[in-house]
Amino acid sequence: MEHRFLGGSGLKVPVLSFGTGTFGGASEFFKAWGANNLAEAQRVVDVCLDAGLNMFDSADVYSGGAAEEILGQTIKGKRDSVLISTKGGFRTHPDPNGTGSSRFHIIRTLEASLKRLGTDYIDLYQLHSFDAFTPVEEALSALDTLVKAGKIRYIGCSNYSGWHLMKSLATSDRYGWSRFVAHQAYYSLVGRDYEWELMPLGLDQKVGAVVWSPLGWGRLTGKIRRGQPLPESSRLQSKVVVDSGPPLDNEYVYKVVDALDEVAQETEKTVPQVALNWLLQRPTVATVIIGARNEEQLRQNLGAVGWKLTAEQVKRLDAASATTLAYPYWHQDGFDRNPSPV
Repeated sequence: MEHRFLGGSGLKVPVLSFGTGTFGGASEFFKAWGANNLAEAQRVVDVCLDAGLNMFDSADVYSGGAAEEILGQTIKGKRDSVLISTKGGFRTHPDPNGTGSSRFHIIRTLEASLKRLGTDYIDLYQLHSFDAFTPVEEALSALDTLVKAGKIRYIGCSNYSGWHLMKSLATSDRYGWSRFVAHQAYYSLVGRDYEWELMPLGLDQKVGAVVWSPLGWGRLTGKIRRGQPLPESSRLQSKVVVDSGPPLDNEYVYKVVDALDEVAQETEKTVPQVALNWLLQRPTVATVIIGARNEEQLRQNLGAVGWKLTAEQVKRLDAASATTLAYPYWHQDGFDRNPSPV
């Protein structure tokens, strides 16, 4: 398993991480991802560790905290061998202070995550979404306090816009506080918005991408094809999942899948393996979070490493997945002194 530095930090992370959204299955939304019980989760974690994948990502809201609890159980006695990444900021309590990035909520949810995970520190703690109601100074000061207390090693954010992230970095620089070294972001062959602003920002400010949903919200599993019904096991069968995910034109998805099929045949790899390998060659990407309902899916996803697409194959996939840029990016793209990271 290849390891890369996480952004501008000195921490090395595996290029594939495992997402624990499949642990627990406590609601319709999470059941559509998977519902691994403790025994199934233990097997998945063991397979990951055997393959050199030692970073596990979770969040306090995954199955109401059950995902963190199960992860904590599976790594008992192995804490020094694993990296734990988790997130906080979404609503976890019904009271008025039960959500957001206030000092009150950050500290309360971090302490609860530590308890569920059975550890006294988190390797990478990320704010799950931007809170426009809490001053960034308050949120970053709280995170810095927790870093200094030894309860967090590194901090990151998730689902930020470019200006949210840049304002946060500038604030940390101004006060000498701990800086975001990671941005957990949605990025895939059918979701390339990350490249417009967040990727150039990541290159400039040394913020590594921790990629979530690398198979485009279940659309690049190799089971979604033109003229064929959705497989029964697809998460896209759940209206809750579809409504909460990125909308995509079916014909666009089929065009990308057609290109993936061609490359998969050439490389003798699967469609998901090709889609994941493409991501691993993109600028700023430090680690790609993979999920799996079972051991078979996990082993397939692990096959995305140890080889590389050719430059020509990457170019074909780029062309098939290209979309019209939003303003002002289409205008900036025409300026020949602007180096494009993609």
